[in-house]
Amino acid sequence: MIEIQEQGKKVVLASGRPTNGVAPLAEQLRLGDYGSYILSFNGGRITNCQTKEIIYNKTLPMDCAKPIYDMVLEYKDQGLDLVTYTPDALISGICPNKYTELESRINHMPIIRVDDFLSHIKEAPNKFLITGDSAVISKIQKKIIARFRSYLSVYCSDPFFLEIMPSGIDKAHSLLRLLTSSGLTADEMICCGDGYNDITMIETAGLGVAMANAQPAVLEKADFVTKSNDEDGVLHVINQFMR
Repeated sequence: MIEIQEQGKKVVLASGRPTNGVAPLAEQLRLGDYGSYILSFNGGRITNCQTKEIIYNKTLPMDCAKPIYDMVLEYKDQGLDLVTYTPDALISGICPNKYTELESRINHMPIIRVDDFLSHIKEAPNKFLITGDSAVISKIQKKIIARFRSYLSVYCSDPFFLEIMPSGIDKAHSLLRLLTSSGLTADEMICCGDGYNDITMIETAGLGVAMANAQPAVLEKADFVTKSNDEDGVLHVINQFMR
């Protein structure tokens, strides 16, 4: 990654994670030294790692918070949790389950369990995350889509993570904005991913790459399948297409 940045190429860490959940990897890859980017919250925010400037920020409408919270409460006994974020922590509005705990570990951020979830939303968030078993996630996903339709973007990143995003926001949308502002085109972009929330960017990129361990739906959309995450699949793509 550092070598290709030295050659003038830009790296974008495009993730559903909050910005601070991605920042340690960005520092390891020295994105700040080369003006590369973090695309966090599934595209809800883009940060220039060199200047620390937030160059794009799209948030949820505040009037959706209470109805979503009420809908998740209906599934409380089936183990669902509703999560939002502060810069340094996850806010759990129902009760942390094993998937909320997984999100905590992935991002190296603690969980704060609160009884008054809505009062902890001080400003419009970039996203909500509903966590739970896939069968229950599937049920509430259908209900939320039926209620909000095009007012929100609602999709799974994994079968146990339901992402509630501002309308029209996904990784492809925000990457295209970044490309346009940089004078580049989608044909000049390579995207690698393994989750459902990577499908749109893989379809959009000039070269869309699925990791060998990707979800089957992602593998179907890819132009190329690389090695798995555990086998340095992204490095394999760099060696094959960028050197």
